[in-house]
Amino acid sequence: MKHSKQVTLAITGASGAPYALTLLKSLVNADYQVYVLISSAAKVVFATEENIKIPSHPQDAAAFLSQHCGAKDEQIKVFGKEEWFSPVASGSAAPDKMVICPCSTGTLSSISVGASDNLIERAADVVLKERGQLILVPREMPLSSIHLENMLKLSKMGATIMPAAPGFYHNPKTIDDLVDFVVARILDHLGIDQSLVARWGYQTAKHTEE
Repeated sequence: MKHSKQVTLAITGASGAPYALTLLKSLVNADYQVYVLISSAAKVVFATEENIKIPSHPQDAAAFLSQHCGAKDEQIKVFGKEEWFSPVASGSAAPDKMVICPCSTGTLSSISVGASDNLIERAADVVLKERGQLILVPREMPLSSIHLENMLKLSKMGATIMPAAPGFYHNPKTIDDLVDFVVARILDHLGIDQSLVARWGYQTAKHTEE
């Protein structure tokens, strides 16, 4: 039986490492088990944007991220790009929820045509075919007609397209506030309680707590 508090988090090579890191920490804090898939390009982005070097071996990467996020033993599991026997590669074992954050336009394209050339693409394909919840967080501008057509195609398949486009109605003061806005919206769509940012019409959560 699938565990209801499991989610797959794929991190690709688009700019936006802070979104991925904050989302991972939030999922850990919500007591979810997280299956993490990290592309090679994403590791370069993490080193560039966060000055974080993620180990290449999946087990080492899991230990590193677990320590960084304060996760419990086995709460974070990292799988390599060709670990075809991992749970996320099969509809009988993969979590019903998957987020790709950030999602590169290359990954977006591959998923839209069902390429499944690596584990990230296969995991997304599994979620779509099993009628699960797939959230894609592209971070690109401007968007070409190809990007837009792929997003529309995936949206029609049931995926949720959530561009990393933070709002400003919560009066952000820092970059972290902008990151929190996007992550809060992702958590809302996953049905996970969050206190990062209050919903429209309420004081921001952070201001309320002060």
